[in-house]
Amino acid sequence: MHLKKYSIAAFILIVVVGWYVYAFVTQDSMSIELFSIVLPPLSIALLVVLPMILLYIASMLHMLFYSFMGMLKLRKYEKDYEKMVDSIVDAYLAKENRSHLFKTKKYKLLGSLVDNATIFPIAGFTADVENKKINDVLAIINGIRNGEVVDLRKYSLSSSNALVIQNDRNRYKKGALSAEDILNSPNKYDISLQKEVYIDFVKKAPFNAIEKYKQALTKEALFEILSRINADSNTLVASNESLITLFKELKFSSKEYIEASKKLSKSMLPEQRMKLFETLSNDSEPTMEAYLFTLFDLEMLTLAKEVLDASQADDYRQFKAYSSLRECGKHFDINLFI
Repeated sequence: MHLKKYSIAAFILIVVVGWYVYAFVTQDSMSIELFSIVLPPLSIALLVVLPMILLYIASMLHMLFYSFMGMLKLRKYEKDYEKMVDSIVDAYLAKENRSHLFKTKKYKLLGSLVDNATIFPIAGFTADVENKKINDVLAIINGIRNGEVVDLRKYSLSSSNALVIQNDRNRYKKGALSAEDILNSPNKYDISLQKEVYIDFVKKAPFNAIEKYKQALTKEALFEILSRINADSNTLVASNESLITLFKELKFSSKEYIEASKKLSKSMLPEQRMKLFETLSNDSEPTMEAYLFTLFDLEMLTLAKEVLDASQADDYRQFKAYSSLRECGKHFDINLFI
């Protein structure tokens, strides 16, 4: 627009100057010798405006050049703006190994900060911006938060991505995915989700299926399994050898082994329960306290005393105190000593 105005003004000035010289100064012509070449006679008015024309052409070339350079710089900013939008979208999606190349200094700084930061929109946030990429990703995030199932395939997120896990969790809760679908595809679904659905799965699954997917076994899931042993509903029959295999998949503390014994006390046959913890105690020192608890809980006082007598003087003091009280005819709940 400014070049157009400049050209019109320059054209008017050149015409006015040429007209004025021709009309009021002189209408003569003159020849110019250039490099020993005599040029045809030219009007003096034309010779006056000729430098103005050359200056106009030179100034136009100068302005066009810097206008072109400015356009290239503007294009760099526009491209960097688009990359910044992509960087924000990737940050919102918590993509791994984010890296965007920026051409301009200011965007290089902002881009480096965004690519190396954790950014997540607050719940319910919707940006009032005219940018489809940002609006789409915000709609997806809010949808997942609200328990909806969305299509994340175009974003190529890993199975360990928090949004992917929550989206798969939403699919599971809505019945679009079964627990066995998830457990049967360990490479497709994150292990945290597998462990979560496995807890639901073991509440009704047969023992062979429980063993099949034991890669997702957790302590909570194992306690669910133990609660089904010889239970009135959803009964689960399992040998001690099978249960020991599951116990060995996890690392329990002494207190957790005792909790497992308590869980089994409600339904497992006393002989099987005692044998289970006796076998476990042979392979694991933390299990010994659970074995002693089981013996005292089952009133196997003589056997418990034999185990205590064979131990070191400073070991299992609370159980030795309980055993001494029982020998004196004092009856206390064993749970008070653990």
